[in-house]
Amino acid sequence: MLGEARSGDAAFAACLRFFRGYPLAVRRHYAEHRYGSMVLMSRRDGTARFYVLIMEWDDLFILRPWDRRDGRRLEIRPHEPAPDGTRLLIESCVPVPRDGALLGWVVGAKVHALVAAHGRLPEPWDDPSAVPEVLVLPLAGGQPAQWPPLPADPLDGGRLWELIGRGQLADLSPLITRRSGRVFWVPADGGGARNHAGGRIVVTERMSTDEYWLLAGVYADHRTLREGLPVPSARQLLASPGVIDMARGQHLLGV
Repeated sequence: MLGEARSGDAAFAACLRFFRGYPLAVRRHYAEHRYGSMVLMSRRDGTARFYVLIMEWDDLFILRPWDRRDGRRLEIRPHEPAPDGTRLLIESCVPVPRDGALLGWVVGAKVHALVAAHGRLPEPWDDPSAVPEVLVLPLAGGQPAQWPPLPADPLDGGRLWELIGRGQLADLSPLITRRSGRVFWVPADGGGARNHAGGRIVVTERMSTDEYWLLAGVYADHRTLREGLPVPSARQLLASPGVIDMARGQHLLGV
């Protein structure tokens, strides 16, 4: 029994490390900002599987599948046995940046590419196949050598968090929410506001902080740019349906 309780302690400690070490992954609860939730991705069997980790209280975490209709909820408490395999599952996971997080790939104080995360938690009636995704959106007209060194799936291997930890990927949310009417999300053609694959971000004027500056222009999915597909102008994109001002609302891409 002592060994089982220790496994619960280890699982609880791992959950606590996620919340303390990955603030960009935490979505705070509206009623009580001390607690919150985050999305985790595991590739234990080679397939990406997503989970939601919820901090209910100081001494209670809930781990559930991305699809809440699955019904399996694991309670993780200190000094109590953890369900079989819980610790190994948690240790196989990597946090996912919260829905709406916008990062900038900074080289020499200049932002060369944007990294945007989306993954609004699905309601029971939503399609659970719409899983979280991280998009790499370089500045159209830039050189691939200036793009962030991320794998095809930026969530693989923890590389994304390494670059964040080094300060090479900066959190742009404080900058873009400072004033509306300057940064816009443009969904893929005919896709509606929640269609992210192939979407673009338009920055209408140069923006800066003491640490970095962001050029005006069109930031497009790296796959589009690699294939040499044409990228519409900022004016054309802003006239498209479904354009979202990213300074409005907490969940920039998940409205």
